[in-house]
Amino acid sequence: MRVSEKPSGMDMLHGDLLPKLLLFALPLAASSILQQLFNAVDVAVVGQFASSLEQAAVGCNGPVINLLINLFVGVSVGANVAIANYIGQEHQERIKAAVHTSMVAAIASGLVLLAAGQLVARPMLLWMDTPSEVLAYAVAYLKIYFLGMPFIMVYNFGAAILRSTGDTRRPLYCLVLSGIINAVLNLFLVTVFHLGAAGVAIATVISNVVSACMVWYFLAHEEGPLRLSLRELRVSSPELARILQIGVPAGIQGTVFSVANVFIQTALNGLGADAVAGSAVALNYEYFTYFIIAAFNQAAVTFTSQNYGAKQFDRCKRIFWLCLSVGMLATAALSLTFVLGRGFFASVFTPDPAVAGFARIRMLHILTLNFICATYEIGGAALRGIGYSMTPALITIFGTCVVRIWWIYTVFPRVPTFETLMDIYPITWVLTGAAVLAAYFLLRRRVFAGKIRL
Repeated sequence: MRVSEKPSGMDMLHGDLLPKLLLFALPLAASSILQQLFNAVDVAVVGQFASSLEQAAVGCNGPVINLLINLFVGVSVGANVAIANYIGQEHQERIKAAVHTSMVAAIASGLVLLAAGQLVARPMLLWMDTPSEVLAYAVAYLKIYFLGMPFIMVYNFGAAILRSTGDTRRPLYCLVLSGIINAVLNLFLVTVFHLGAAGVAIATVISNVVSACMVWYFLAHEEGPLRLSLRELRVSSPELARILQIGVPAGIQGTVFSVANVFIQTALNGLGADAVAGSAVALNYEYFTYFIIAAFNQAAVTFTSQNYGAKQFDRCKRIFWLCLSVGMLATAALSLTFVLGRGFFASVFTPDPAVAGFARIRMLHILTLNFICATYEIGGAALRGIGYSMTPALITIFGTCVVRIWWIYTVFPRVPTFETLMDIYPITWVLTGAAVLAAYFLLRRRVFAGKIRL
């Protein structure tokens, strides 16, 4: 049933788009960058106050964590798209049902991930040829980290619900407080109790509990159909189907990236602990730049979903171009800053010259061109906003997973260097970006002309 009452939040359907896109994206980018700054403390603290081995242990777990959680994080994208679309259509009851279905999915997926992390931590790290001197630290870190999975999922789904209305400020508040707690506990557990990698994992779990509780509180005190009630937590089959229709392909795309990166990490592990630690250092700066793209990705999918639901197709087109251009320019500017100052930025995380050397190499090879990622990220977001989620996922399977694995098993054995591993990233960005943009323009033209009905 359609009603006139709408959830509180930003009006995405009327007015000048650029200020609203910036108002949405900038707090989201700040949230993610802030979260990564606090996560980077994990790497910096163990590097400065423990050892490069424990620093490598924290760093080598990134691909494993992403591989296991990205499918479920993708489902939270489905929740964002579905709720935003219902807001555009003014379907109050469906918004309410989707909110409660989303949180049930969050709790269930978090419990599944908690169990999976305990079971696969050691086998996965062994399969990835994690250096033997790093293995014990890495297993301990990963098992502790996954104890916090239910809280990570509650935060991610809760933040996705808030973003569907244009609210990116309150998720930022959650991350500010939880991040401060994480940073303080990192220093305390590593420098006072000498817990090393295990200590930073414990700090991460505690900070995730805080952020989950905060986002739950915000939703429980929301007005209108977004209000979350424990008594109304149940699964609505139509809403779950809609969320999964968009979310599962988005999760598959993220998982595919992670599968390819696990293979790359496996090859990287064979180059030794210094290469692993150096890569982990540089990766922090890649996250900072990528989060700008991710913020405009979220802006594109949320604004497009609402406006597509309201059948405002010209606004959908303008949303795409604004998000793509601003996202690419902002990412390129920050990336260039890191590349030009890569010597200093590497030294922030490690005093070891060998580790810093690998970090500088990765920063030069990756950050110089990573603004290209915006082409497939924002193109894929715009496609999801109009109901096409499987298309960018399938393109990504070839453009990232297949090509990167092919590179590892054909090119890398002939030239087994750190630089060779890094070169595959920009190659796949160009291939995937070109294909996703072509698909977007083709499908957009047909959908907006009414030749395809969703």
